[in-house]
Amino acid sequence: MKVIISGGGTGGHIFPAVAIANELRRRQPDAEILFVGANGRMEMTRVPEAGYKIVGLDISGLQRRLTPQNLLFPIKVMRAVRKAGKLLESFRPDAVVGVGGYASAPVLLAATSHGIPSLIQEQNSYAGLVNKLLARRVNKICVAYEGMNKFFPAEKLVLTGNPVRTEIATGDRAAALAFFGLDASRPVLLVIGGSLGARTLNQATAAALPRLQAAGVQVLWQTGKLYYPQAQEQAAPFAAAGLHALEFVQRMDLAYAAADVVVSRAGALSVSELCLTGKPSILVPSPNVAEDHQTKNAMALVKHDAALLVKDSEAATRLYDEALALLQDPARQQQLSANVRQLAHPEATSTIVDELLKLIKTRS
Repeated sequence: MKVIISGGGTGGHIFPAVAIANELRRRQPDAEILFVGANGRMEMTRVPEAGYKIVGLDISGLQRRLTPQNLLFPIKVMRAVRKAGKLLESFRPDAVVGVGGYASAPVLLAATSHGIPSLIQEQNSYAGLVNKLLARRVNKICVAYEGMNKFFPAEKLVLTGNPVRTEIATGDRAAALAFFGLDASRPVLLVIGGSLGARTLNQATAAALPRLQAAGVQVLWQTGKLYYPQAQEQAAPFAAAGLHALEFVQRMDLAYAAADVVVSRAGALSVSELCLTGKPSILVPSPNVAEDHQTKNAMALVKHDAALLVKDSEAATRLYDEALALLQDPARQQQLSANVRQLAHPEATSTIVDELLKLIKTRS
């Protein structure tokens, strides 16, 4: 069996793609799986780290203003589609999966033109542009939220939830505290701004470090690569008290296991991980995303009293008042935790692979 998985750009696309690949390989150990990403994007390093081969296309997104790059965009797309077509001819996949991101479009355009079974996995509650454009061409669309028929043909939809690495919810708290060098007698706050980091969260967290230390709170603060050097300097005076700046957290299973409360952006992957781990959280949706889809992701939890929400514009003044109040309220933590667990889809990855295998079987 041969499968191509295309897309990337952020961890929110890459990690679900890897979860699908892992489940497929678990069921079919001899399956050949090839990733296709965009040159210069983070999938070109993260996917090989996960043990899979990846091929890069020279493709990027449209700018939101008139630029010379936009004038070249159609040429880039045509070249990328041509390269993707040649790749399909040489690799001869039984099916293609698109997870969103720049590289997804040319690969799925080429695959559907060749009649190769194709499946889209849409992570967000507001569908991405690439997936909306490709919806009429693909065979199946796996979604994480109800009501997605306003974006996609209803007959192609399967409500699966988002693929999340199963080990994310299996971390042992004692092992996690030892791993990060934290004190079991004091509360732990986990701050995650997505795989690329978040300026607003980083600025608010840096300003709140003295308050957090005074309250006896320990912090695991994932900053992102761009913001890490400054954050490391800001956190250094507080390291002895258990307040740590981290560029990127490889062992998210242990980070979640250690945390009493999580402050997070509301990317689709982060929201799905919070549901699966059952962590009480405060969500700060990024305003710098298409159609404000992170707010829509967050509201899917907030309307079930499964998370708290602080607007990005209010993070500097409100975020750490809310965080400290929640850290001091175990009953509210338990309530949020119980509610968010009800929204989890622990079988998501398995269901998506079921749908993929059905497509392959139908073709054969």
